[in-house]
Amino acid sequence: MDIPRILDLPKLLAAKSYFLFGPRQTGKTFMIRRQFPQAKYYNLHETDTFLKFNQSPHRLRQELTSKDKLVIMDEIQKLPLLLDEIQVMIDDRNVRFLLTGSSARALKRKGLNLLGGRARTKRLHPLCLKELGQQFDLVTALDRGLLPSLYFSDSPYEDLQAYVGTYLKEEVAAEAVVRNLPAFSRFLTVAALCHGQMLNYSKIASDAQVPKSTVQEYFHILRDTLLGDDLPAWRKTEKRKPLTTAKFYFFDIGIVRHLQRRRQLQEGSPEFGEAFESYIYHELKTYCDYHAVPELAYWRSTSDFEVDFILNDRTAIEVKAKANVSDRDFRGLRALQEERLLRQAVVVSLETHPRRVGDIDILPWQEFLARLWDGAYS
Repeated sequence: MDIPRILDLPKLLAAKSYFLFGPRQTGKTFMIRRQFPQAKYYNLHETDTFLKFNQSPHRLRQELTSKDKLVIMDEIQKLPLLLDEIQVMIDDRNVRFLLTGSSARALKRKGLNLLGGRARTKRLHPLCLKELGQQFDLVTALDRGLLPSLYFSDSPYEDLQAYVGTYLKEEVAAEAVVRNLPAFSRFLTVAALCHGQMLNYSKIASDAQVPKSTVQEYFHILRDTLLGDDLPAWRKTEKRKPLTTAKFYFFDIGIVRHLQRRRQLQEGSPEFGEAFESYIYHELKTYCDYHAVPELAYWRSTSDFEVDFILNDRTAIEVKAKANVSDRDFRGLRALQEERLLRQAVVVSLETHPRRVGDIDILPWQEFLARLWDGAYS
């Protein structure tokens, strides 16, 4: 499906070269070819292209002419040594580069500085509501996730199995970052069951039957290969002491549910509530990355008051997969409002009409997301 993406790459590249990272099948290559149909394009996933530049990196300089002002290099992590040539052409020829990849791990591992400030970085996420528009279906999104190839798949569960297998084979085994794939597979299942929860490395290590130090390294791999991110704790409250442990979210709820061995999501189930909160996190995280909003966090006090998300030090957001939100659902928001640190409080729900209780907005999820993408909370 040809879904226009929010990221405006021509506008970004008018100012500077860019790295564009994103997990596999988020649509990087399709978006690039759509937005830059005439640009010089190299795909290092193609064997002949990889071998050519691996043997003679300087051939890139030889192949580019004075007319080539924009060059796209797909899967740059497969051949980091090309960055030296690219740096020369940025400096000497004023060429703009768009360098894509599914992982920055190979670049970091080699101690490279990502062109020393000559290129900025953006990240492509799976699809969001603003991109899908009328083609969005909540239950479909929560059950199979929002990777384009999986959201529109006629065999989503088989494709999810293949995706996870490809990740293990190409991102982990091929880069030789994990020697014990069975142990890493066990870890993935346990980590998925802890999705959206505070990180407890000792418990995960016990459940996955691997040392704690190994679990910590495995989480580094997930972060570096963009399979997940930490959600930091918000620590600015004074009346109630905050916890400081981060939560961890995988990048796509469909991948999480596959790793949890769950399918056929039913509305009203506890699983639906968990998936709904994860989906709202996805929209918030995507918005923050695309619009350079600096902070997304959660808040929990030592006395067990909790708010799901704090956006940009301004907005407290509680997510409830309920069609009738009650006063007790405001418990965490009320406690946080006593600190008088934030401008607004919102409950994102399954209610059909917006309403306001005191100084808390209760919004249908569609309206909340429309306001979010319109910039109302940043």
